[in-house]
Amino acid sequence: MTSYWLSEPSPPRPQAHVDEPEVVVVGGGVTGCAAALRLAEAGKRVRLYDGRGIAEGASGRNGGFALRGMPAAFDVTTESVGDESARAMMAWTERAIDTIESLAGDSFRRVGSLRLAVDEEERHELRTEYEALVAAGFGAEWIETFEPPLEGRFAAALHHPPDGVLQPARWVRRLAALASEAGVEIREHTRVASLDELDGATVVVCTDGYPSGLLGEIEGLIIPTRGQVIATEPVPERLFEVPHYGRHGFDYWHQAEDGRIVAGGFRDVSFDSEFTADEQLTEPVQNALHRFVNDLMGRELRVDFAWAGIFGMVMDFLPVVGRVPGLDNAWVAGGYSGHGNVLGFACGELVATAVLGENEPLLPDFDPVRLLNVD
Repeated sequence: MTSYWLSEPSPPRPQAHVDEPEVVVVGGGVTGCAAALRLAEAGKRVRLYDGRGIAEGASGRNGGFALRGMPAAFDVTTESVGDESARAMMAWTERAIDTIESLAGDSFRRVGSLRLAVDEEERHELRTEYEALVAAGFGAEWIETFEPPLEGRFAAALHHPPDGVLQPARWVRRLAALASEAGVEIREHTRVASLDELDGATVVVCTDGYPSGLLGEIEGLIIPTRGQVIATEPVPERLFEVPHYGRHGFDYWHQAEDGRIVAGGFRDVSFDSEFTADEQLTEPVQNALHRFVNDLMGRELRVDFAWAGIFGMVMDFLPVVGRVPGLDNAWVAGGYSGHGNVLGFACGELVATAVLGENEPLLPDFDPVRLLNVD
């Protein structure tokens, strides 16, 4: 069980040392590194801990998609939070993609993305979202004709031009290097077991779906959920340059720069087993992924990498960012419901802004206290 992204060697990065940190960040993924960098640039003494290495959790174990918006469709988010907030969230994530592009170098490619309708019901849902995006002034394109191998498989597609793909581990390792250069001390392979260890420092928990034991009464309310992914042998044909989402995101795939088909999803073949913090691969999901890729390509492909990562699911499909209820010195950023590459970065910066005492109008919609009011 090896992540294709983590098979790339980690480059050396600068080392920093911090005495008596003012802020401790727990989690060395995209959120933790983004938060640490923002706090250090604001003049805070910051130390970051991760129980493994940088990017070795969900940030190095996902499908590599960089998507704008919330996990729910734009029109669904609008119904949930209102027109003004939904537009603000979409624009915020588009700015986050711009920032990622400016920092990530060759670990990011802006290629757009496709949401694919497998039947007329999904076509109607995507068309509704497309019309809502256009009415709100956001770029979107409607597609009804396809070239092979998509021809005949899908009813229509919604194209999101701002989106892209990442080599997520490479990107987060670069983000960690920027944080180190800004003065953040990074302690890998060191787990924080209790807030009492931190000598009164403000703590920012950025572990998304991985249980931390540091979140008091909301512990477990960001639901650990397993996502499984495979990467095939390199394929010479360039067929899937952009991220593809089908069946409401239960099928997703694209083609890496070296030609490998990276495909994930199929949690729905065994829902009950996939709400877990266990990274173990399972036969039903792996078999479904293998069959899907072989059917898509019309031939048997060798699978060179197979892995799982844990993301945090939230039932209202909004991230969780803010002060941890009942804990004066603890903050949290997580709950990206499988869309953490962009939301994780944006929320890392957002929680840092909150810790610094700066006003941000998005925070009320993401307040962690709402998790305590859900049945």
